[in-house]
Amino acid sequence: TRFGCRSLGPSIYADRVKSLSVRRLIAVTVLALVASVLAPLTAQGASARPTAPLSWGPCPASVGAPGLQCALLQVPLDYSNPGGQSIQIALSRKAHTSPDFKGVILTNPGGPGAQGRALPAYLSRAVPGNVGAKYDWIGMDIRGVGGSIPSLHCDGRYFNPRRPPNAPSTNAIMTKWLNRSRAFAQSCARSAGAVLLPHMDSQTIAKDAESVRQALGVAQLNIFGFSYGTYLAQVYATLFPGNTGKIVMDGVVDPERVWYGSNLDQEVAFNRNLNVFWRYLANHPRAFKLGRNANKIKRGYYRKLRQLTRKPMRNFGAAEFNDSLIEAGYYVFNWPSLGQAYSNFIRRNRPGGLFAAYARNNMGDDNMYAVYLAVQCTDGAWPTQQQMLADARVMHRRSPFMAWSNTWYNAPCLTWPAPIAPRAAVNGAGLSQNVLLISETLDAATPFSGALRAKQLFPTASLIEGVGGTTHAGSLSGVACVDKAIATYLESGAVPARGGGGADLRCPRIPPPTP
Repeated sequence: TRFGCRSLGPSIYADRVKSLSVRRLIAVTVLALVASVLAPLTAQGASARPTAPLSWGPCPASVGAPGLQCALLQVPLDYSNPGGQSIQIALSRKAHTSPDFKGVILTNPGGPGAQGRALPAYLSRAVPGNVGAKYDWIGMDIRGVGGSIPSLHCDGRYFNPRRPPNAPSTNAIMTKWLNRSRAFAQSCARSAGAVLLPHMDSQTIAKDAESVRQALGVAQLNIFGFSYGTYLAQVYATLFPGNTGKIVMDGVVDPERVWYGSNLDQEVAFNRNLNVFWRYLANHPRAFKLGRNANKIKRGYYRKLRQLTRKPMRNFGAAEFNDSLIEAGYYVFNWPSLGQAYSNFIRRNRPGGLFAAYARNNMGDDNMYAVYLAVQCTDGAWPTQQQMLADARVMHRRSPFMAWSNTWYNAPCLTWPAPIAPRAAVNGAGLSQNVLLISETLDAATPFSGALRAKQLFPTASLIEGVGGTTHAGSLSGVACVDKAIATYLESGAVPARGGGGADLRCPRIPPPTP
């Protein structure tokens, strides 16, 4: 999930829902929504045509989660032409088992572009006190993703090794990356799912969520969103405040930094979090055998990066080495295994563990990456190529770890074959329900400043802070202070008392595992 989403866009559940790839997650700069867009959006829904009832049945094996039902929902490709071409959105449901039924919760795992149908199987049982059993949990592969029809696939070989080094030390490397990025955008324009490209902005996806509400026949839609899913929730609540119920946002996107500004924010934050990871390795010298000096370990990383730039290994060059460690900036869950893989490479020149981490999170079907770009490239204005490269050079001097990697990850937006869509001016003033925001202090994919900004924009919101933590969108991971607050909110609607501009409840962070 780069939330940045690169979403990487996460998404966040590689350790929980194995079918979701961990990639970089998200970003945000908001433009005003023109009145002509708001006019047709009434409390009655997003589409003028009636919504057919859902036909629930067994999920395909590819969903990879037991106890779920699945269905396809027909929605307009273009909501300004509801009688025109249709597409299908793939949904899942974990039905309530308690007689105390409290409603429907639409979930989103982030990305944008992570497959969402497996998520209800986890969330329904993860909320303490059996509160999850009181809801119908709905998973959704947003348009273009997974089981939705059509799905978007551009170039499944794009992340195959070896790629040019991320840092363009020569004009030739710079040219290779610009050409690669342009070629990927062109491959999306030629893909079977290219019809989706002009209709992939978050406002349209929020209208799909409203179509889900109509099809389910409920008066209000509750939402539990992670990372990009928090932005989707913000847009939905802005467009359909009267139809919005409870909202849990974990790993909160700053709606005023979407998406280019968010990516710059991420680069600073990931660089900081890798410094935290180096300290973790230094604090466990017996486990990782890299010594007790975090700065020395960090210098060793950049020395190895320079070596691979000059002389890459067969399937493992500087770009793969850099990207194999990005996951350490997202989550603490796999620090022991990732640290061991890093140690084996530095001490023994054995890259197998790091290559496996890179391949797991990058290689294969490009569906998530294609949808990530399709959303982010049309959701907000992007700079010129000259400005993007100038910003990357400045960022590389200040925060080098992910500056160029993140630049190239988003560079296809420079030549994306679809126009920028009108944007909703996110505002939660129309909500009557309380809102629950969750963020760890050092979340790199969705920096804590985004949660603070969302709290300003949503007057009924309260914010829980995982103090000092580096984990992105990690709620329901066993930190009782956080998880009990979620259960209380879903049970009764009660949130921590709202105070000033900071956190309203300070909880322990998700602790890194002992190696």
